[in-house]
Amino acid sequence: MELHSSWAEVMRARDYVAAWSLERAVIAARDPATRDDPRLPYHQRWVWDGRSVDGADVLVRCYHGLGDTLQFARYLPALARRASRVTVEAPVRLHPLLAGIAEVSLHAFDPARPLAPRACDLEITELPGALALAPPDIPVPYLRVAPAPIPSTTVGLCHRAGDWDADRSLPEAMLAPLAARHRCLTLVAAPSALPVINPDGCPFDLAATAALVAGCAAVVTVDTMVAHLAGALGRPTWLLLKHDPDWRWDPARHDSDWYPTLRLHAQPHPGDWSPAVAAVTRELGAFIDDQGETIHGQPAQPIGARLLG
Repeated sequence: MELHSSWAEVMRARDYVAAWSLERAVIAARDPATRDDPRLPYHQRWVWDGRSVDGADVLVRCYHGLGDTLQFARYLPALARRASRVTVEAPVRLHPLLAGIAEVSLHAFDPARPLAPRACDLEITELPGALALAPPDIPVPYLRVAPAPIPSTTVGLCHRAGDWDADRSLPEAMLAPLAARHRCLTLVAAPSALPVINPDGCPFDLAATAALVAGCAAVVTVDTMVAHLAGALGRPTWLLLKHDPDWRWDPARHDSDWYPTLRLHAQPHPGDWSPAVAAVTRELGAFIDDQGETIHGQPAQPIGARLLG
Protein backbone atom coordinates (compact mmCIF):
# COMPACT_ATOMS: atom_id res chain seq x y z
CA MET A 1 0.00 0.00 0.00
CA GLU A 2 1.92 3.02 -1.28
CA LEU A 3 0.71 6.20 0.42
CA HIS A 4 2.60 9.27 1.63
CA SER A 5 4.45 10.28 4.78
CA SER A 6 1.46 12.10 6.30
CA TRP A 7 -0.45 8.81 6.34
CA ALA A 8 2.41 7.10 8.16
CA GLU A 9 2.53 9.94 10.69
CA VAL A 10 -1.16 9.75 11.57
CA MET A 11 -1.01 5.96 11.77
CA ARG A 12 1.82 6.21 14.29
CA ALA A 13 -0.19 8.83 16.14
CA ARG A 14 -3.10 6.36 16.21
CA ASP A 15 -5.42 8.84 14.51
CA TYR A 16 -7.05 6.20 12.34
CA VAL A 17 -9.97 8.33 11.17
CA ALA A 18 -7.48 10.83 9.75
CA ALA A 19 -5.54 7.98 8.13
CA TRP A 20 -8.63 6.66 6.38
CA SER A 21 -9.51 10.16 5.18
CA LEU A 22 -6.02 10.61 3.73
CA GLU A 23 -6.20 7.20 2.10
CA ARG A 24 -9.47 8.02 0.35
CA ALA A 25 -8.08 11.35 -0.83
CA VAL A 26 -5.08 9.56 -2.33
CA ILE A 27 -7.36 7.02 -4.03
CA ALA A 28 -9.55 9.77 -5.49
CA ALA A 29 -6.48 11.46 -7.00
CA ARG A 30 -5.10 8.34 -8.65
CA ASP A 31 -5.32 7.51 -12.32
CA PRO A 32 -7.64 4.47 -12.55
CA ALA A 33 -5.48 3.16 -15.40
CA THR A 34 -2.64 2.54 -12.91
CA ARG A 35 -4.72 0.25 -10.68
CA ASP A 36 -2.96 -3.10 -10.11
CA ASP A 37 -0.34 -1.94 -12.62
CA PRO A 38 1.48 -5.03 -13.98
CA ARG A 39 4.55 -2.89 -14.72
CA LEU A 40 5.18 -2.48 -10.99
CA PRO A 41 6.44 -5.02 -8.45
CA TYR A 42 3.51 -6.51 -6.61
CA HIS A 43 4.32 -4.84 -3.27
CA GLN A 44 4.15 -1.37 -4.92
CA ARG A 45 0.73 -1.81 -6.51
CA TRP A 46 -2.52 -0.31 -5.33
CA VAL A 47 -5.70 -2.33 -5.79
CA TRP A 48 -8.67 -0.91 -3.91
CA ASP A 49 -10.47 1.88 -5.74
CA GLY A 50 -12.55 2.98 -2.76
CA ARG A 51 -15.77 1.10 -3.53
CA SER A 52 -17.78 -0.46 -0.71
CA VAL A 53 -17.28 -4.08 0.31
CA ASP A 54 -20.82 -4.38 1.65
CA GLY A 55 -22.74 -7.13 -0.14
CA ALA A 56 -19.98 -7.46 -2.75
CA ASP A 57 -18.05 -10.39 -4.17
CA VAL A 58 -14.63 -9.44 -2.80
CA LEU A 59 -11.20 -10.65 -3.85
CA VAL A 60 -8.40 -10.03 -1.34
CA ARG A 61 -4.97 -10.11 -2.94
CA CYS A 62 -1.92 -10.69 -0.71
CA TYR A 63 0.82 -8.83 -2.56
CA HIS A 64 3.02 -8.06 0.43
CA GLY A 65 5.19 -10.23 2.67
CA LEU A 66 4.13 -13.06 4.96
CA GLY A 67 4.26 -10.81 8.02
CA ASP A 68 2.10 -8.15 6.38
CA THR A 69 -0.47 -10.77 5.44
CA LEU A 70 -0.61 -12.11 8.99
CA GLN A 71 -0.90 -8.60 10.39
CA PHE A 72 -3.90 -7.70 8.25
CA ALA A 73 -5.56 -11.12 8.23
CA ARG A 74 -7.23 -10.02 11.47
CA TYR A 75 -9.73 -8.14 9.28
CA LEU A 76 -10.91 -11.16 7.32
CA PRO A 77 -13.72 -12.18 9.74
CA ALA A 78 -15.16 -8.65 9.67
CA LEU A 79 -14.92 -8.60 5.89
CA ALA A 80 -16.65 -11.99 5.62
CA ARG A 81 -19.54 -10.67 7.71
CA ARG A 82 -20.08 -7.70 5.40
CA ALA A 83 -19.33 -9.06 1.93
CA SER A 84 -21.47 -11.56 0.07
CA ARG A 85 -18.41 -13.66 -0.73
CA VAL A 86 -14.69 -13.41 0.08
CA THR A 87 -11.87 -15.03 -1.87
CA VAL A 88 -8.32 -14.68 -0.56
CA GLU A 89 -5.40 -15.08 -2.96
CA ALA A 90 -2.44 -15.83 -0.67
CA PRO A 91 0.85 -17.75 -0.69
CA VAL A 92 0.23 -21.45 -0.14
CA ARG A 93 2.60 -21.44 2.84
CA LEU A 94 0.06 -19.31 4.73
CA HIS A 95 -3.03 -21.36 3.94
CA PRO A 96 -2.87 -23.62 7.05
CA LEU A 97 -2.91 -20.51 9.25
CA LEU A 98 -5.42 -18.42 7.31
CA ALA A 99 -7.88 -21.31 7.07
CA GLY A 100 -8.68 -21.02 10.75
CA ILE A 101 -9.24 -17.27 10.84
CA ALA A 102 -12.41 -16.80 8.78
CA GLU A 103 -14.88 -18.52 6.44
CA VAL A 104 -13.24 -17.52 3.17
CA SER A 105 -12.25 -19.26 -0.04
CA LEU A 106 -8.46 -19.64 -0.19
CA HIS A 107 -6.58 -19.72 -3.49
CA ALA A 108 -2.86 -19.95 -4.17
CA PHE A 109 -1.22 -16.71 -5.26
CA ASP A 110 0.63 -17.41 -8.49
CA PRO A 111 2.38 -14.19 -9.65
CA ALA A 112 2.35 -15.48 -13.23
CA ARG A 113 -1.37 -16.28 -13.20
CA PRO A 114 -3.30 -14.09 -10.73
CA LEU A 115 -7.03 -14.58 -10.33
CA ALA A 116 -9.36 -12.49 -12.46
CA PRO A 117 -10.81 -9.38 -10.76
CA ARG A 118 -14.09 -9.59 -8.85
CA ALA A 119 -16.71 -6.94 -8.13
CA CYS A 120 -14.42 -5.50 -5.46
CA ASP A 121 -10.68 -6.10 -5.32
CA LEU A 122 -8.45 -5.13 -2.41
CA GLU A 123 -4.88 -5.75 -1.35
CA ILE A 124 -4.96 -7.16 2.19
CA THR A 125 -3.16 -4.14 3.67
CA GLU A 126 -6.02 -1.95 2.39
CA LEU A 127 -8.61 -3.68 4.60
CA PRO A 128 -8.46 -1.26 7.58
CA GLY A 129 -9.47 1.66 5.39
CA ALA A 130 -12.08 -0.32 3.47
CA LEU A 131 -13.71 -1.51 6.70
CA ALA A 132 -12.96 1.61 8.79
CA LEU A 133 -11.79 -0.60 11.65
CA ALA A 134 -8.85 0.37 13.86
CA PRO A 135 -6.49 -2.32 15.21
CA PRO A 136 -7.99 -2.20 18.73
CA ASP A 137 -11.39 -3.03 17.21
CA ILE A 138 -10.14 -6.54 16.43
CA PRO A 139 -9.72 -8.99 19.35
CA VAL A 140 -6.31 -10.59 19.82
CA PRO A 141 -5.42 -13.43 19.55
CA TYR A 142 -7.09 -13.95 16.20
CA LEU A 143 -4.82 -16.82 15.20
CA ARG A 144 -5.08 -20.12 17.07
CA VAL A 145 -2.98 -23.24 16.65
CA ALA A 146 -2.22 -26.20 18.91
CA PRO A 147 1.05 -25.55 20.78
CA ALA A 148 4.01 -27.81 20.18
CA PRO A 149 4.90 -30.07 23.15
CA ILE A 150 7.96 -28.14 24.32
CA PRO A 151 9.14 -27.55 27.89
CA SER A 152 7.25 -24.90 29.83
CA THR A 153 8.89 -21.46 30.15
CA THR A 154 10.78 -21.94 26.86
CA VAL A 155 11.68 -18.66 25.16
CA GLY A 156 11.65 -18.42 21.36
CA LEU A 157 14.45 -16.39 19.76
CA CYS A 158 14.59 -14.85 16.28
CA HIS A 159 17.55 -12.64 15.37
CA ARG A 160 17.22 -12.67 11.58
CA ALA A 161 14.90 -10.60 9.40
CA GLY A 162 14.40 -10.72 5.65
CA ASP A 163 17.31 -10.08 3.31
CA TRP A 164 15.66 -7.01 1.83
CA ASP A 165 16.36 -4.99 5.01
CA ALA A 166 19.52 -6.24 6.71
CA ASP A 167 19.34 -3.41 9.28
CA ARG A 168 16.46 -5.22 11.01
CA SER A 169 18.66 -8.21 11.88
CA LEU A 170 21.13 -8.40 14.74
CA PRO A 171 24.08 -10.74 15.38
CA GLU A 172 22.83 -13.94 16.97
CA ALA A 173 25.61 -13.75 19.58
CA MET A 174 23.93 -10.69 21.10
CA LEU A 175 21.16 -13.01 22.35
CA ALA A 176 23.64 -15.25 24.17
CA PRO A 177 22.80 -13.75 27.62
CA LEU A 178 19.17 -14.73 27.09
CA ALA A 179 20.06 -18.25 26.01
CA ALA A 180 22.40 -18.62 28.99
CA ARG A 181 19.69 -17.67 31.49
CA HIS A 182 16.59 -19.28 29.96
CA ARG A 183 15.64 -22.48 28.16
CA CYS A 184 15.44 -21.26 24.55
CA LEU A 185 14.69 -22.42 21.04
CA THR A 186 15.49 -20.71 17.79
CA LEU A 187 12.72 -19.63 15.43
CA VAL A 188 15.15 -19.15 12.55
CA ALA A 189 15.25 -21.80 9.83
CA ALA A 190 19.02 -22.24 10.11
CA PRO A 191 21.45 -23.86 12.54
CA SER A 192 22.10 -21.90 15.74
CA ALA A 193 25.36 -21.44 17.63
CA LEU A 194 23.43 -20.67 20.83
CA PRO A 195 22.63 -23.32 23.48
CA VAL A 196 19.08 -23.79 22.24
CA ILE A 197 16.98 -26.95 22.38
CA ASN A 198 16.83 -27.10 18.57
CA PRO A 199 20.39 -26.32 17.40
CA ASP A 200 19.58 -27.45 13.84
CA GLY A 201 17.07 -24.63 13.54
CA CYS A 202 13.33 -24.19 13.15
CA PRO A 203 11.50 -26.10 10.39
CA PHE A 204 10.95 -24.11 7.19
CA ASP A 205 7.22 -24.60 7.63
CA LEU A 206 4.83 -21.91 8.87
CA ALA A 207 2.41 -24.29 10.57
CA ALA A 208 5.28 -25.92 12.50
CA THR A 209 6.74 -22.53 13.35
CA ALA A 210 3.36 -21.33 14.58
CA ALA A 211 3.07 -24.39 16.83
CA LEU A 212 6.48 -23.65 18.34
CA VAL A 213 5.55 -20.01 18.92
CA ALA A 214 2.26 -21.05 20.49
CA GLY A 215 4.13 -23.32 22.88
CA CYS A 216 6.62 -20.67 23.97
CA ALA A 217 6.26 -18.81 27.24
CA ALA A 218 7.63 -15.73 25.49
CA VAL A 219 9.27 -14.68 22.23
CA VAL A 220 12.16 -12.30 21.54
CA THR A 221 12.36 -11.30 17.90
CA VAL A 222 13.44 -8.66 15.44
CA ASP A 223 10.99 -7.06 13.02
CA THR A 224 10.08 -9.96 10.78
CA MET A 225 7.28 -12.45 10.18
CA VAL A 226 7.85 -14.11 13.56
CA ALA A 227 6.84 -10.88 15.33
CA HIS A 228 3.48 -10.85 13.55
CA LEU A 229 2.99 -14.56 14.13
CA ALA A 230 3.65 -14.20 17.87
CA GLY A 231 1.44 -11.13 18.11
CA ALA A 232 -1.42 -12.77 16.23
CA LEU A 233 -1.17 -15.75 18.59
CA GLY A 234 -1.23 -13.45 21.61
CA ARG A 235 2.14 -14.59 22.95
CA PRO A 236 4.15 -12.25 25.22
CA THR A 237 6.73 -10.88 22.81
CA TRP A 238 9.70 -8.52 23.00
CA LEU A 239 10.31 -6.81 19.66
CA LEU A 240 13.76 -5.42 18.87
CA LEU A 241 13.54 -2.58 16.35
CA LYS A 242 16.06 -0.64 14.33
CA HIS A 243 16.34 3.08 15.13
CA ASP A 244 13.86 4.19 12.45
CA PRO A 245 11.34 1.36 11.96
CA ASP A 246 8.52 1.48 9.47
CA TRP A 247 5.12 3.10 10.05
CA ARG A 248 3.53 0.28 12.06
CA TRP A 249 5.91 0.67 15.01
CA ASP A 250 6.41 3.90 16.98
CA PRO A 251 10.02 3.95 18.29
CA ALA A 252 8.98 6.45 20.95
CA ARG A 253 6.61 3.91 22.54
CA HIS A 254 6.97 0.48 24.07
CA ASP A 255 3.46 -0.73 23.21
CA SER A 256 1.50 -1.37 20.03
CA ASP A 257 -2.15 -1.05 19.03
CA TRP A 258 -1.60 -3.91 16.58
CA TYR A 259 -0.56 -6.45 19.18
CA PRO A 260 -1.26 -5.79 22.88
CA THR A 261 1.13 -8.54 24.01
CA LEU A 262 4.14 -6.93 22.29
CA ARG A 263 6.75 -4.89 24.12
CA LEU A 264 8.83 -2.68 21.78
CA HIS A 265 12.47 -1.65 22.18
CA ALA A 266 14.08 0.42 19.42
CA GLN A 267 17.77 1.21 18.95
CA PRO A 268 18.59 4.58 20.54
CA HIS A 269 21.02 5.22 17.66
CA PRO A 270 21.30 3.55 14.25
CA GLY A 271 23.09 0.22 14.54
CA ASP A 272 23.28 0.28 18.36
CA TRP A 273 21.47 -2.84 19.57
CA SER A 274 23.10 -3.09 23.01
CA PRO A 275 20.69 -0.88 25.06
CA ALA A 276 17.62 -2.54 23.53
CA VAL A 277 18.96 -6.04 24.12
CA ALA A 278 19.92 -5.15 27.69
CA ALA A 279 16.41 -3.85 28.39
CA VAL A 280 14.83 -6.97 26.93
CA THR A 281 17.16 -9.22 28.94
CA ARG A 282 16.17 -7.45 32.15
CA GLU A 283 12.43 -7.38 31.46
CA LEU A 284 12.23 -10.93 30.15
CA GLY A 285 14.06 -12.27 33.20
CA ALA A 286 11.56 -10.61 35.52
CA PHE A 287 8.66 -11.82 33.41
CA ILE A 288 9.73 -15.47 33.28
CA ASP A 289 10.60 -15.47 36.98
CA ASP A 290 7.18 -14.06 37.78
CA GLN A 291 5.24 -16.42 35.54
CA GLY A 292 7.01 -19.63 36.46
CA GLU A 293 5.18 -22.71 35.27
CA THR A 294 1.77 -21.06 34.88
CA ILE A 295 2.16 -19.24 31.58
CA HIS A 296 2.46 -22.23 29.20
CA GLY A 297 -0.62 -22.55 27.04
CA GLN A 298 -2.50 -19.73 28.76
CA PRO A 299 -3.91 -16.64 27.04
CA ALA A 300 -1.46 -13.81 27.61
CA GLN A 301 -2.39 -10.43 29.01
CA PRO A 302 -0.90 -7.14 27.71
CA ILE A 303 2.60 -6.91 29.13
CA GLY A 304 3.14 -3.17 29.00
CA ALA A 305 1.04 -2.33 32.05
CA ARG A 306 2.75 -4.98 34.19
CA LEU A 307 6.21 -3.81 33.23
CA LEU A 308 5.57 -0.09 33.53
CA GLY A 309 3.45 -0.33 36.69
